[in-house]
Order: sequence, then structure tokens, then C-alpha cells
Amino acid sequence: MGKKSYTTTAYTNVDDFIYGKAVTPVTTKRGLVIGGGKVYPEVNFTLPTMLVTKETMPEVLDIYREIADGICARAVDLELEGVQLECEWVPQTTFEPEWGIQHMQVIEEVVEGYYQKYGLKGSIRSTPVDVREVGAAEGLEHMWHGSLWDKVVRSMEGSAAAGNDFLSIESIGGKDVHDEGLMYNDISKIIFALGVLGAKDMEKLWGMIVDVAAKHPGCRAAGDTACGFANTAMVLAEQNYISRVFGATARVAATVRTMVANQMGATGPDKDCGYEGVIVKAITGTPVTMEGHVACVAHLSRVGNVAICCADLWSNESIQHIKLLGGWGEVVGLEQLTYDCRLLNGARDKGWDHELQSLYADSDSYLDPHAYILRPDVALEIAKGIVSAPDNAFLRVKKAVEMALKVMRQGYNDKRLRLNDRELSALGQLEDDLGAITDDEGAFTEEQIASNSDNPKFKPALYDL
Repeated sequence: MGKKSYTTTAYTNVDDFIYGKAVTPVTTKRGLVIGGGKVYPEVNFTLPTMLVTKETMPEVLDIYREIADGICARAVDLELEGVQLECEWVPQTTFEPEWGIQHMQVIEEVVEGYYQKYGLKGSIRSTPVDVREVGAAEGLEHMWHGSLWDKVVRSMEGSAAAGNDFLSIESIGGKDVHDEGLMYNDISKIIFALGVLGAKDMEKLWGMIVDVAAKHPGCRAAGDTACGFANTAMVLAEQNYISRVFGATARVAATVRTMVANQMGATGPDKDCGYEGVIVKAITGTPVTMEGHVACVAHLSRVGNVAICCADLWSNESIQHIKLLGGWGEVVGLEQLTYDCRLLNGARDKGWDHELQSLYADSDSYLDPHAYILRPDVALEIAKGIVSAPDNAFLRVKKAVEMALKVMRQGYNDKRLRLNDRELSALGQLEDDLGAITDDEGAFTEEQIASNSDNPKFKPALYDL
């Protein structure tokens, strides 16, 4: 299929832009409807700290079986209609794809067993690691061919063949430059990384993933996340290494890169740690997984409540299989998510969904620019701005940056967003820096290749530049 063009937003009225409802819901092979009116928990899990080798693989498979069984058993106890399990592969099992495929088969067997015995509508997201990032420092052959690319392809093919419902990845195309942009507070590098390198990589990568999913009935290409880009920015801002407005701007800019998956045919649900998913949903209408306060097991942030406002699945981010007082970590995570979902769905049943959404948004958004840009009304305004630009990733990333700066400036002026002197200074600097960037993508690319020539991780030939 060709690349889809989004020239309007999926939502025009912010009252329709709410949790649990997507313009294009997704139904899994076991009948779970995502984005059809209810929010369900998605439990994201990983292994405890351990060596993953050929010798330990039997233990690894036993652990994954225990994880899946624990989640499904507790879901039945809590009388859940459905639950989604996400397995974020560890690097070793993507470097050895047959290992990862084995544990995805084990998880599939457990989930199917609970469906047959209890009617639990379980679904599975498989998220292999983008091992090309490791290879970039060790002689990566090319972004779109060679041994590491082949490992990613095989991981996706094996997951689809195993019967998994959704394919996702946290891709890294452009991260080699984006990291430098964060380090030096250089918005031009951010735009180059996301609007040129990242978008170019996403077309190749997600073209492949969509093709793989299409060959296996019941499997869908779900969505990507800018975890390595915008989450890095968010965490750096939380630790005061960069300004919060810079981190929020990087998040909005990442929307355009992440959305390329949908343009190539991904149907959602978008992946949890991509907080930009709320803007992606506004544009594409596809369901999204979001994470917030329950994600503090993986990282701290200031967006714990506002992130839930438009979620279709609600996730804990990632939790290790470790024993807590209440039980295994992933089971505890499921219970926390379940009660959040009950509140969301209960409010909808009583017609209080918009009031609850407002409470979640208002509780966070005044305090932090990263939370502010995730408000449903602000996210929809940003989305409308992005699609008003020509359908070109570079120009749309530039427009996304412009919109981020515009809404933060307006929010501050309207006393809806608190910014201290440091943040105001950073906002003014970003406005000046953006104004100096050309609209000529060719000239901009040549300029960026030259200015990044001293970056040992960035090799233009890897992107056919």
C-alpha cells in the first residue's frame, strides 16, 4: 500500500476527543475492541536482572510463562473482560531472534489457554529491540539491510507467525543526531533527526512491519514510539539537564516521526511510552496506549494524570518480574491499572467522562510544559497546526516546533502554564533559533550533514545520504 496522507485531523471538536473512543477502533482475534468505548489495561513487562544465554533459555521461558499466567489469572480474579500483555524483548533475544520467538510462543499459549477456559479476551503486543542502535557503535552495515536489519525482520516475522496480535518497536533512526541536539540544546539537530533521518527510517522500517503483519491474519502493525527521543528529553528535563520547554518541544516534534508508522499502514494501538501518541490520535484517529502515574516504576515524570485523558489502553510502562509484598511486579501493575480503568469506564457509564477528563488534565497541566502540551485541547490545537503544513516530514516537524512554542507562550500569557525565568529565557531562545532555520529541505540537509561531521555516531551513508 502507498503512504497515507493526513491533511486534516480526525477530530474537529475537542468534546469528541476523549479516552476510550477512537475514530477507527481495532478488534483483536479474541474479540477485544480497543478504542470502542472502554479503556483496558496493558501490562508491559520484562525479565528480572539475569543473564540470557543459550544455557539459561529454559529458565527464561519458564519466567515468561509465569508472568503471562500471573497476569491472566489476576485478570480473571478481577473479572476483567480483557487485558493486553506487552513483552518488550531484551536485547539478547533480538540478537538471537529464535529465542525471542520462543518466548512469544509461550506467552501466546498461555493467553489462548485463558481465553478458551475463562473467555478472557487477552491480546499480545510483541516489541523487539531495535538492535541497530547497538550496531551503530560497532560497525552497522546499513539501516535497511545487513545482519542487524535481518534480525529485526526475523523477530517481527516470528512474532506474527506465533499468533501475536500486535507488532511494535521503539525505533532509533536519527537518534545518533537527536542525542547531540539534546546535549547542546540545538533545535536544528532535533528537526534534522526527526524530520529527515527519523522520518526516512520510519518509512522503510514500518513498510516492512506492515508487510509482515499483512501476511498473518489476526496480526496488526500497531505503532512506534519516540521513547529514545522524546522520553529521553523528558527525563533530562526532569533532572534539570535541559529546560522543560525544550523537552516539551522535542516531544511535540516527535509526533511527525511517530506518525509515519500510521502513514505506512499501522493501525494502532500506538505504543505506551510515546506520550506524543495523544497528538498522533488527534490526527489519525487510531487508538493509543498511554502511560502515566503507574509508569513511575520505570521513570519519573510530571505527566502522571494528564496522560490518561485520551488513552484507549492504559499501561504501566515496563516492570521487571520481581517479588513485591503484594505479589509479582507485573501482577501488582495490572491491579493498579485495572482500578484506573474502572474509574474511567465508570465515569463514562454515568456520563461524567468529560468531567473526569478535565480533572485529570487540570491537575497536571499548569505545573509543567510537558504536561501542558498533552492536554486534549492543546494537543488538538497542535495537531491542527501540524496538518496545516505541507505533507512533508521536515516541514511538518518545523511546524510542530512552531506550534509547541506558540501554545506554551500563549499558555503562559493566559496564566494557564507556569514558567519561571529560566524557562521563559529558554522559550525565547527557541523562538529565535527556529526563525533562523530555512524551509529548503535540501539546503538544510546539506548544512546538517556538514555541522554533524564531527559526530562519530552519525554516518550519512547509513541513510543513503
